[in-house]
Amino acid sequence: MTQSRARALLLTPAGLWYAAMLLLPLAVVLIFSFGERSAIGGYAPGFTFEQYANLPARFAAFRNTLTLAPVGTLAALLIAYPLAYFLAVKVSPKWKTMLLVLVIVPFWTSILIRSYAWIFLLGGKGIPALLEVIGLDDVRLLNTPFAVLVGIVYGYLPLMVFPIYVALEKLDKRLLEAAADLGTPPWRAFLQITLPLSMPGVLTGSMLVFILLMGEFLIPAILGGGKVFFVGNALVDLFLQSRNWAFGSAVAVALVVVMLITVGIYTRLVKRFGASRDDVGLM
Repeated sequence: MTQSRARALLLTPAGLWYAAMLLLPLAVVLIFSFGERSAIGGYAPGFTFEQYANLPARFAAFRNTLTLAPVGTLAALLIAYPLAYFLAVKVSPKWKTMLLVLVIVPFWTSILIRSYAWIFLLGGKGIPALLEVIGLDDVRLLNTPFAVLVGIVYGYLPLMVFPIYVALEKLDKRLLEAAADLGTPPWRAFLQITLPLSMPGVLTGSMLVFILLMGEFLIPAILGGGKVFFVGNALVDLFLQSRNWAFGSAVAVALVVVMLITVGIYTRLVKRFGASRDDVGLM
């Protein structure tokens, strides 16, 4: 058996799975997006661009998603990077494993339960009650964009921490020692060595979190209280409540297009920072 035939044989199961579970459903959604809503709900065959013309009707859902998903990704990054840096560079080996396990522990509990815990913390008997003690009355946190932002950052923080941690773990400490010997200030060594070399982890973590947030449904539904809709909430409403499968498919296709554009930008950034990482390594 030739090497190319063996490679094709090994890739066939994964290729069939990919086609059946991703490409085929996407094709069905794309076809449905050009159809119409039947009289009793669901899908009626047709070919029209009416569903795409109606996309502005769900502008609020796209606005919330395209605002809170990048902001949530950035907030998670700002929290995760110092934590990952501390775990990879500062913590002694005997404590590192235990601290890494503590980062993973929240994933041992359902996101549903964790989101309901935030309902209590952000509700009237939680943080707002503590704020009343110091004189800040009528502070409303639950069912606001802030509550959804807190929930998504908390829920997806570990997915940001670990890629950055892996990138920093591979950091050659001799580069930092050489920079210190040459009199480079720590902040400049961080900007010129540590940050560029950790950018693949930053980009990977950001992409993981951003893509998942773009399709998020549960956290906005629980902490947003029906007042902060994501595209995921709009899709649930269109497919299960309104039973407008054609319009729901058009919304889904629009969301996929946005994700593909994001992945394209991510790929270009990875290539760019991969080249800069090689340049740093040759210094």
